[in-house]
Amino acid sequence: MTFYYKDIYLNETSTVCGPVEADGPLRKYFDKKYDDMYMGEKSFEKAEVKLVKDALSILLRKSGNKKEDIDLVVGGDLLNQITASTYGTCGVGNGFVGVYGACSSSVLGMIVASNFMSFDNVEKAIVEVSSHNCCAEKQFRNPVEYGAPKKDTATFTSTGAAACLLSKEECDVRVECATLGKIVNYSQSDVNDMGRVMAPAVYETLNTHFKETGRTPEDYDLILTGDLGRYGKEIIKEYIDYDLTNYNDCGVMLYDLDRQKEVHAGGSGPVCSALVSFGMIYSKLKEHKYKRVLLVATGALFSPTTIHQKEDIYSIAHAISLEAV
Repeated sequence: MTFYYKDIYLNETSTVCGPVEADGPLRKYFDKKYDDMYMGEKSFEKAEVKLVKDALSILLRKSGNKKEDIDLVVGGDLLNQITASTYGTCGVGNGFVGVYGACSSSVLGMIVASNFMSFDNVEKAIVEVSSHNCCAEKQFRNPVEYGAPKKDTATFTSTGAAACLLSKEECDVRVECATLGKIVNYSQSDVNDMGRVMAPAVYETLNTHFKETGRTPEDYDLILTGDLGRYGKEIIKEYIDYDLTNYNDCGVMLYDLDRQKEVHAGGSGPVCSALVSFGMIYSKLKEHKYKRVLLVATGALFSPTTIHQKEDIYSIAHAISLEAV
């Protein structure tokens, strides 16, 4: 399902990251960097809440807005009941919508906010997402303190928070259209191979987007998935029915995969694609180095309960087109 938007602009972004992301190739695009995983807090969960608060505070300062100027905040994360978003956004804005799209939450949040704005109910909306490696590993796999070995196909849940401001105020980047994805199941169940789990959802959403818009990959300067990692990226390149010479993946771009061995196949988590798209991609759109970019954020829709019960992992991908004005 594809939506077209008029007069919705991406006014500003903010990015906050952990030490592994700060050591990566996109370091200069992050507003704030931490050198430890606790961020001065007593638990990893409290650290993630702090990351959200930092991202919102920086965004409000950069955009010249106050908390009460924001009509709507849309937020999502990986913690149970999206607690990082609810605790971190408390007091900001006049309404809150929590979304769970797993690693696709940033684009899903932008679609939700843009749809509210299309009906003139909202003038200014903030979309924020976060994830924390130690929180996610504890919840979905094994606590990092266990030192459990990882497969080469495993991805590294990124640590950080990112936010963007959408409004009706014209600026250098606009939200042009979006394609809402659908849940797919290709009988994958390995929590340490998220690229293989989520690649089919990218395939479905890209085909839907090109069919419904009548476009081809050549209509975009860059098609960016997030986040399939090294192996999921290769699956897409091999099986998609289009020439994707202008394609890359946020999970690959966020880290130096040859040097940062701890990330294995690349990045994952809601903030992975957001750090790349709200950081480097937004910057290049503002500079007109890109004219139009298609962001296809991916999500693995599973829970600790479904994994323990040996269920398949379902996936989804949502796409949004950003255009330089």
